[in-house]
Parts: sequence; C-alpha cells; structure tokens
Amino acid sequence: MAQRDLFQDEESLPNGLALAPGFLDEAEEGALIEGIRGLELREAQYKEFTAKRRVASFGAGYDFDENELTPAPVIAPFLLPLRERVSAWLGIPAQDFGYALVSEYRPGTQLGWHRDVPHFEVVAGVSLAGAGTMRFRPYPPRKGTRILTLELQPRSAYAMRGEARWGWQHGIAPTRELRYSITFRTRRG
Repeated sequence: MAQRDLFQDEESLPNGLALAPGFLDEAEEGALIEGIRGLELREAQYKEFTAKRRVASFGAGYDFDENELTPAPVIAPFLLPLRERVSAWLGIPAQDFGYALVSEYRPGTQLGWHRDVPHFEVVAGVSLAGAGTMRFRPYPPRKGTRILTLELQPRSAYAMRGEARWGWQHGIAPTRELRYSITFRTRRG
C-alpha cells in the first residue's frame, strides 16, 4: 500500500512525511523488544503533568520547565543497528541521529498534540509490537481543519522533515494494545 493511500485526502498529505511499511522483519523486532525489556523505563514528565507513556532517553533528555536539553546516556548499543538502517533509508549519516527515545504505550495510552521540541530537526520513528494511530493537523491549529490519520503497523517506520516536521502537529490516539516506539532525531542547525 502506498503511503498516500493511508490518508483520507491525498492532497492533504504533509510534504516531508515518509512511511516504510515492513521496515523490519519479525526477528529484528523481537531482538529490539528484548533490548527494550532490559531498559529502565520511566513515566514521561511534562512540566507538572506525568504521562502514562514510559520512556528512556539517549543522547539528551528534555526539561520542559527550562525548555532545554539535559544530559542522558549515550545511545544503547542494541539500538545502533536500527539507527544505521534508518540512516540508510533517509540518506542521513547515522551519527547525525544523536538522540533516541524509546517509548512504551500500554493499552489506552495516548500522546497529545505536539511538535517535537525545536532543538531537533529530522524525526524518524519505528513502531514495534502493537499498532498505533498517528494523527496530524496543521500548525498552528485552525478551526474546522480535518485531522489526518496514519496507521503505524508493527515493524513500520516513518520520518518527518520539512513541512511535515514544522507545519504540522502530531499525536498518538489511545492505543489498543501494548506498543513500543523508537524515535531517532537529528540536531537542528
């Protein structure tokens, strides 16, 4: 299925959004999930709000009170082969993806409307275990604008850059099953 077929309105597809269904095979997915099980995941903190999603940051964390990057461990070794695959797919040197975030979405967990923090440029994610629904709306939001949805199947990858990264907000609808996401980011200018 072509990525445009996943959206309700072909003309509304954000420029700079790429999707790669079947990016990983089942064995690769299993190895990544096993690596994630060895991480210490913690509830994500956004100012005074504690999210249901649990995360582990690598390369940098983010302090939402101070709006600045914070120290974090180097990227876990089990994530490096995946970073190489994402790098080759997008034509960006692997070392440019210096930041990684592993997220766990238990059933019912969602991620509200946002754009990733401005310190990062290209955002690429890989979906594992369960499916997720990624939603998009133009930024800034306009009354009456349709929300576009993209089904992120297990083992698929997506990337946002350019207009999709800066001119749209995205979020994750409440999940129906356990899902993991591994997100890689490049540093902005």
